[in-house]
Amino acid sequence: MTEIRELLLSRIRDVADYPEPGVMFKDITPLLADPAAFTALTDALAEIAERTGATKVVGLEARGFILGAPVAVRAGLGFIPVRKAGKLPGATLAQAYDLEYGSAEIEVHAEDLNPGDRVLIVDDVLATGGTAEASVELIRRAGAEVAGLAVLMELGFLSGRARLEPALNGAPLEALLTV
Repeated sequence: MTEIRELLLSRIRDVADYPEPGVMFKDITPLLADPAAFTALTDALAEIAERTGATKVVGLEARGFILGAPVAVRAGLGFIPVRKAGKLPGATLAQAYDLEYGSAEIEVHAEDLNPGDRVLIVDDVLATGGTAEASVELIRRAGAEVAGLAVLMELGFLSGRARLEPALNGAPLEALLTV
């Protein structure tokens, strides 16, 4: 696992002062462009899906789509996008949540999750945990069980894990990298 971590870290680029001064943005596009690194990432996340007994993978808009879809394919599971409000046609379930300045809302197709589904949530970064926490609530409201949350990278200094662990109610939170 140390080799995979080193490979993944070597393909994540720091971009200073983006999207605003004082922020060090972690750019994963070099990782996605490298087939060996992207495959290693997909394999590691698919192994988490298998270990947690997931039956479906939820990807959070937008980079969670890029990571979650190949994980679902690799693990032989269905993929469900959780989108920003107003992006999905048809009947949806919505979950509002607070941001640092304001609020937001995410949605999922009402028929995509069912009782008995065990869902692994996949995203690129765990920051403050607001979107992930809202997705946990949304999945439960749909009648499904949260099998766990898996991310490429956890920004430990933002304390998202402390916020999420009570909501996860014992389901694992796995970060391949912590920065």
